[in-house]
Amino acid sequence: MKRILIYGDSNTFGTMPMAALSDDGVLPRGARWGDVMSVALGDSVEVITEGLPGRTTVHDDPIEGAYRNGLRSLRAILESHKPIDLLIFCLGTNDTKNRFGLNATDIALGVARLVKDADALGCVDRILVICPPPVEERGDLAAIFEGAAARCIGLPQAMERIARAAGAAFFDAGLVIAVDPADGVHWSAQTHATLGAAVAAMAGEILG
Repeated sequence: MKRILIYGDSNTFGTMPMAALSDDGVLPRGARWGDVMSVALGDSVEVITEGLPGRTTVHDDPIEGAYRNGLRSLRAILESHKPIDLLIFCLGTNDTKNRFGLNATDIALGVARLVKDADALGCVDRILVICPPPVEERGDLAAIFEGAAARCIGLPQAMERIARAAGAAFFDAGLVIAVDPADGVHWSAQTHATLGAAVAAMAGEILG
């Protein structure tokens, strides 16, 4: 059996679009894009979803906590699930928060560090980098993500460059999905279904 590990944030976890900061709705199992992907790939592939709301690429969050730093937990998670035939990174959205002050190149370099560290462990066969769709500054999350729309400009191109340089596959999710207008960050159930089907097709090609 082939094993796929998805390493992502709230949009891998399944956080629903938020009308208010106090909202904590989560999509039911089966509706998240990783679940949709698993069904599409069938019983010969195991899909493990490791989604943490607020997860960044390599940055300690001074407000939400250092444990949101994707680099800190990466090795432990990979070691827990090895061997991994395909590792999928779907991160970068939280790096666009105003508090980090990063540009598209910086965000892509964060992903590059994750790819480098994962590859060095020797327990991952292939890596796929997914660039999330651009953030829109809307609703109660607008202040937290102030300036994010501008930071997302050029992000797909920057992520593709680092992926290709590292020998990883690349997929621009913004070509097939968009954020929900309720909060400009999270994804609807239909969006999860669309992305799950698209990534399943690509993963099938990668795994052969």
